[in-house]
Amino acid sequence: MGFVNDTHMSQFIPASAIARSAGTWTPTIASNLTSDVRTANDSSFTLLIPVPVPSNASTLKGAYLKSIDVFYKIATADADDFASVALDKITLPVPAAATGSAFTGASVAITQDAYHDSAAERKAIGNHTMTVSLSAPTWVDDNDAYMLSCVVDAAATTAFSLYGARANYTLRV
Repeated sequence: MGFVNDTHMSQFIPASAIARSAGTWTPTIASNLTSDVRTANDSSFTLLIPVPVPSNASTLKGAYLKSIDVFYKIATADADDFASVALDKITLPVPAAATGSAFTGASVAITQDAYHDSAAERKAIGNHTMTVSLSAPTWVDDNDAYMLSCVVDAAATTAFSLYGARANYTLRV
């Protein structure tokens, strides 16, 4: 039996797997490209991006989560704001724990790439690949889950297209 230590693993997260808090979204296929397109509306919405990577109860095994890329396009008009990008770690109750044990959440320190490290850059018209890096990459325990959230305040004519996201990690099994 072999050992795997692949430092260049990634997991694509399709737009259909990303929850959106508000607005009218239309799954779209155009020029062999799938996306979810939001109808222009002067309001805020939140993207809730699950990070589905292999977890493991053993120390230094499973996924060593390093970063998440978010693929989107803003057209017609800049958004009013794109100030909030946050990564949360959700700790699940231990299965052997007594009934009623609680879920817990904690904020994870992150940074964005040089082209998306300010709201002005994130909200601008254009095709975007925003890389959100964990300040301290981590091994994903079997009782942990990660969720990236992005809050966008669209202008009245902001056209927002969501293509998906990608988790980048080392896989060790």
